[in-house]
Amino acid sequence: MTKVVLGFSGGVDSAVSAELLKQQGFQVLGLYLDNAGEEERRAAQEAAELRGIELEVLDVHRQLEELVCRPFAESYLRGETPNPCIICNPSVKFKCLLDYARRAGAEFIATGHYARSKGGRIYKGLPSNDQSYMLCRLTREQAERLILPLGAYEKSQVRAMAEELGLPSAHKPDSMEICFIPDKDYISWLKSRCTVPPEGDFIFHSEPVGRHDGIYRYTVGQRRPGLIDGRKVYISRIDPLSNSIELALWEELFKTEVRARDFSWLIDPPAAPIRASVRVRHTKWENPPCTVYPQGNMVSIVCDQPVRAPAAGQSAVLYDGEQLLGGGFISEK
Repeated sequence: MTKVVLGFSGGVDSAVSAELLKQQGFQVLGLYLDNAGEEERRAAQEAAELRGIELEVLDVHRQLEELVCRPFAESYLRGETPNPCIICNPSVKFKCLLDYARRAGAEFIATGHYARSKGGRIYKGLPSNDQSYMLCRLTREQAERLILPLGAYEKSQVRAMAEELGLPSAHKPDSMEICFIPDKDYISWLKSRCTVPPEGDFIFHSEPVGRHDGIYRYTVGQRRPGLIDGRKVYISRIDPLSNSIELALWEELFKTEVRARDFSWLIDPPAAPIRASVRVRHTKWENPPCTVYPQGNMVSIVCDQPVRAPAAGQSAVLYDGEQLLGGGFISEK
């Protein structure tokens, strides 16, 4: 029987994934990445026992701190807006899955992400809950060995399957918080571990218009409370060197060109410009066609229609139709 190592938290997505994999004839080995508390770990172990899944528990506190938490904090202090899941997936989560697969003699790895995998390639999931964006920086080996059992389903269908199976997690709320900041208060988390930048100036059209209470509290595209000359204004740029935040009107937020550093390709890196479509944040309403100009480990992306407020530190993710091509971190330089 072919073995597959499944990232198993005991939640509805991983539990249903386990059942779908077993129905496909796989021997499912679960891997729980332990970075929470004893209660969460026991819940995962009980869920695995209920489904008859052999579960390995791996303490990942050290890896998470070194490879995710510290870069996440440093990115905020540079005036960026990082996405911790995109940082974590290739360096911690999928690396641990693949390492365990090698030790266990498993041919495949699997997760409960809502995306599709076929022939070593990754594709968008259904529009209502597509999570392919989060997988943009996987290594090619990780992608080639990946099975995504939930790619053809919507979340409501997965919950219905969980209810039919009698899974305790069928009606458990989705986890939306950052796993290492369970109370969602990233500002307090940053202040507890870093010397955060002081107050500074808001700048609108080159003129100071007030004071901000720390660049780490803001992200590009966010609305600033209040009006200027009767108009709403938004964060358009965060400058850590001058400790200032630039403001703009709504129509001034849109950009045609986006640069992305440390680009990770899931195809052979192109030697010449290619056509693609791009997503600059994990939303579903912007995915314009573009021309991509490779420049070493960076890419310059020229969009056919402007995208709203690309934020440094977020990911620019490229697609060829439904196929995920890769992603890099948005950069101003």
